[in-house]
Amino acid sequence: MTLRPVQVNIKALDVSAVGRFWAEALGWAVSGEGSGITRLVAPIGFVWPDPALVCVDVVPVPEPKTTAKNRVHLDLATTSAAHQAELVARLQALGATPAHVGQGDVPWTVLADPEGNEFCVLEPREIYRDTGPIAAVVVDCADPRTMARFWDEAMDWTLHEVTDDHAVLRSATGAGPYLEFLRTPGAKTVHGRVHLDLLPYPGDDKEAEVARLRALGATDLDLGQGDVPWTCLADPEGQEFCVLAPS
Repeated sequence: MTLRPVQVNIKALDVSAVGRFWAEALGWAVSGEGSGITRLVAPIGFVWPDPALVCVDVVPVPEPKTTAKNRVHLDLATTSAAHQAELVARLQALGATPAHVGQGDVPWTVLADPEGNEFCVLEPREIYRDTGPIAAVVVDCADPRTMARFWDEAMDWTLHEVTDDHAVLRSATGAGPYLEFLRTPGAKTVHGRVHLDLLPYPGDDKEAEVARLRALGATDLDLGQGDVPWTCLADPEGQEFCVLAPS
């Protein structure tokens, strides 16, 4: 039994506006807008769920983002300095704004989407040359080693590196984005507006998977979700994620 990450879930007041922004930012298509949710997928040959790639779901919520920095964000890949500059300019024309999260003088650019969700446009890096537009899903944490142990067991991606300061996982297929845990000062104070959704493989039992995650250190999470087919959990540092029901 195991799980695979299938989508990044972004909460928004205006789902259509935020969905349009991210569709344009990634060059992706809107595959569905059922139940108020906007799903974005890679436009060529993508069939959900993909064994390596993740899509983006923009999900409605009634409250705006607080001033607290999200502890999960996307890093976007670029292929050259010119591409990085062009992408930053294009994103700002789409409604992104500069964001200051204590980054100092760094070669990447920190922006926020139209509702304040932070993300980074990276300078060209060889490691991300084949990831697609999303280089990495990045999670702030206090202890990357603890997070690596949990997430390495939780899902079927491969652990590539772990130190006191960061941990890196990627699909065993060698395709798609990385999942990175970075040691970051400060504690989690609010529910996140960005999280991962995991999905069991066909034939696997969702409730058995949830029980396995609890045994690894996950805890149940009540976000007011009510009676829904997915299960909301938190990892050992309290970062939210969901286990979806196979469909």
